[in-house]
Amino acid sequence: MKHKSGFVSIVGSPNVGKSTLMNRLVGEKLSIVTSKAQTTRHRILGIVNDENHQIVFSDTPGVVNSAYKLHENMMDYVNSSIKDADILIFVTDPFESEMNHKETLEKIQRLKVPVLCLINKMDLSSQDKLAERLAYWQERLPNANVFPISAMHGFGIEGVWEEIRASIPESPPYYAKDAMTDRPMRFFISEIIREKIFIHCKKEIPYATQVEIEEYKEEPEITRIRALIIVERNSQKGIIIGKGGDMLKRIGYESRKEMEKFIDQKVYLETFVKVDKDWRGSEQKLKKYGY
Repeated sequence: MKHKSGFVSIVGSPNVGKSTLMNRLVGEKLSIVTSKAQTTRHRILGIVNDENHQIVFSDTPGVVNSAYKLHENMMDYVNSSIKDADILIFVTDPFESEMNHKETLEKIQRLKVPVLCLINKMDLSSQDKLAERLAYWQERLPNANVFPISAMHGFGIEGVWEEIRASIPESPPYYAKDAMTDRPMRFFISEIIREKIFIHCKKEIPYATQVEIEEYKEEPEITRIRALIIVERNSQKGIIIGKGGDMLKRIGYESRKEMEKFIDQKVYLETFVKVDKDWRGSEQKLKKYGY
């Protein structure tokens, strides 16, 4: 059998479960998952290898209408992912009546590569509603294969794999066969902290927050990490720290526990909070933070 390799891009509106699907397909938690929209900000690659295949999954930010310069940069990741795709996975759910970004849907409709339309969260829907959504998306995306799944519980995922293996082009591998992602460890450590902020902080706070890893030092018995949590205003800094430092301690404790599982070693984590005013609206600052 000839070797097959290709890029499988995952796109969709916020909160339809794209990152849960990515983690399910890759078999590792590479994308952070919360109940809040717009959790994913970067394009994250997850690489799955076997003897005859290399599948490079690309998780992208949820498709949004831009309110900040940050959102424009996030949409650049989405558009480049669509352009690079050998296969495109469009994720929706039974509760989304229409994709919230008309231009992106039109791009998907014009694609010449195979498209899989996955209606996620099938376990939360009635059979009648699911049938209605299946018919709707088959009409909207006539060239796509449309079927229901549950990324959370793994329902229908083997069918997705069958479609991917059948459709991926013949090609040598793009990455080393033992590679799992293109991102460095510091990126995933920062994402773990950002996930805890999304879980525990409300309203605008998670969206105004960026995490930078200032130090990542591996020692024989422990990994020492120094993390800087960046916010836009002094009032946000006070909320992140919390009364008597309680919120920062909670974020730090839960982050450290997950880091220890992720890297399989004891972690010493220091967290600090800094204000960088209106960083989401500055092209210069966004570049500094890797957007």
